[in-house]
Order: sequence, then C-alpha cells, then structure tokens
Amino acid sequence: MSYFKMGLFTKYLFYMMSPFLMASCIDYGPFEEEDFGYTDSDRGVYIVNEGNFMYGNASLSFYGSSTGEVQNDLFSRSNGISLGDVAQSMVINNGLGYITVNNSAIIFVIDPNTFKVKGTITGLLSPRNICFIDENKAYVSDLYQSALSILDIKTNKITGIIPTKGHPSTETMVLYGDKLFVNCWSNDNKVLVVDTKTDLIIDSILVAPQPRSMIKDKFGKIWVIADGSFNGENGGRNQPVLQKFDASTHIIESTFYLPSNSSPSNITINGALDTLYYFGSDVWRISVIDNQLPSLPFVVGNGTIIYDIAVDPLNSDLYVADAIDYVQPGIIYRYAANAAPIDTFRVGVIPGSLCFK
Repeated sequence: MSYFKMGLFTKYLFYMMSPFLMASCIDYGPFEEEDFGYTDSDRGVYIVNEGNFMYGNASLSFYGSSTGEVQNDLFSRSNGISLGDVAQSMVINNGLGYITVNNSAIIFVIDPNTFKVKGTITGLLSPRNICFIDENKAYVSDLYQSALSILDIKTNKITGIIPTKGHPSTETMVLYGDKLFVNCWSNDNKVLVVDTKTDLIIDSILVAPQPRSMIKDKFGKIWVIADGSFNGENGGRNQPVLQKFDASTHIIESTFYLPSNSSPSNITINGALDTLYYFGSDVWRISVIDNQLPSLPFVVGNGTIIYDIAVDPLNSDLYVADAIDYVQPGIIYRYAANAAPIDTFRVGVIPGSLCFK
C-alpha cells in the first residue's frame, strides 16, 4: 500500500477489491439524537473522516486543542442520520460549517457548535471543495463534472455552472482578488483562471502533470504540488513536482523536483503564510523564500499512511492524519511548531480533511 492520499478512483478500486470491505448493509439511520453546546470561543479542529466507498460510514470528529477532548461521530449523534458516503472536505464561512460529501452528492450546512444541520445543497454530481467568493456566491469543484458549480449562499441553491471543457475534474481553489485559480487534477496538467465578476475562464496555466493541491503565500504566489501520475515516459509516471507561479502574471517562477518515490498529495501553509508543508510518506517543511528543497523531513512517517496534514493558523501546531489500513478508525498525531509530539488521538475511518475553529 502506498503512503499517499490516493485519488478517489484509485481508492474506489481498492475498496471494491479488498476482501475486508465486501459491502453488507448500510445503516443510514435514524439514530438517537444528542445535544452538544460548544461555543465560538472553544478552539479546536474538525476532522472529516471519509469512510469507505459505498459503506456510508463517513463521520465528523472534533478535537479541543486546549482541552484535548475528542468527540467522534458528531454529525450522526447530533442529527440522528448518517453523514453519508465519502465525506471530502469542510470549511467554515460566516458562522456556518459546510461539509462536502462526495459520493452522496450533497453538501450539509451545519451549526459548528451544535453540529445540527441548518440546510443542504444538492444538484451536484461529485462535489469536492467549496470556495467562497463574497457574501452571496461560492464555487464548488467536482470530480466527475467538466464544470464548476455556482452556489447562491443565501438560498443554498446551485444557480449555474462554469464549463471547463476538456477538463473533466476540478479540485482545489485559491482566490486572489477577483481571480479564482482551480487545478484540474485527474489526468490533467492545467490550472484554470476564472474571473469571479463574470464567471468566465480567462486563462489557463500549464503546470506539471496531475496537480493535486494549491495554496497562496504572503507574497501573492500560488504553490502547486503535482504527483506526476500520467503520461510519463514509456507509459510510466512523471517525476513529482512542487511549483510556484505569480498570481498576477501567471508566470511559473520556480520548479522543484521531488523524489520519484515521494508520492506527494497535499500542500498547506501556516497562519503567517510564509512556511509550506507537504507530504508523501513523510512530512516536509519549506520557507516560501527558500530556493531549494529541505534535505531532511520535518516529521518522519515511520510507515504510517499519511492521508492529510493541516497547520493550526494561530500557533503552527501540525496535525497529521493516519489512515492506518483504510478500515479501522484512523489516528491524528499533533506536533508543536518545532516538531515535538503533543498528542495522539483516534477518530473515524480514513481521516481525510481538517478544519480549524
């Protein structure tokens, strides 16, 4: 088993072929409801646990960063229903939490303190991530639709699409002024540029094969990490790459070639927007002004299946999600900004996305 965040199609094959994951019966509820009463001052991190494809066992966990308390299965315990099939991401906007559930083709809008559902967003094919443009509009990326969906935040309705002809999937979105950058990951090598005022694609940027993830730094540069897994020499894979381009000019300024066996998956940044973190089988850290890659990992994986990472924007604590074997409940490792271990705790099956409160 490789130690990187697999693409959804690859994961689907794994789940369907594994003898340990033969589907039986999915219990969607209803379950007994519980009441939770966190407040806006209760800091912590939400963990979106993907669960197994076709099992409907996605879940939501919350870890109090000051108390060390862990609560699992919060969505089902609060609402009496299952979160659904393959939870992908979560983001908080204007006091509401938005949980994208990929294979269930739904986005749940929840109260982030009580975890109660406040609304739902449907009419999607295979939603991945949400990017909020202003107080009225957001975009939703999609794994299997050649388009970005336009969301009216006030009504929770999809009001239109931005066609991405020739690009069958969209993934991470980064907003810079009136421009949105979105990477086309699956068997692609483009970052599309959208004018958020007109909802039109105005440019595309050629990047390394299969850009997996993007972030923006303090200098207005966009960093892209690509796994290189298509159209390689003689049918093999290309070398993984970390690239940087200018958000104003769209010109690529730096290209860092990663080890061929590194299998990079995600990239994130600290609250000061000056230090990047990325991972394969280990976690690596690099300053946005560095002109070469680090020689030693920031955190050694030691055989864990690192599935995602996140950095607390207030104190730069690093959270590392370990999928273990994609079957049993996963583990989150918490490290201080100097890489000293702080805590370890169990969450749900396949912890795949973290969102700070």
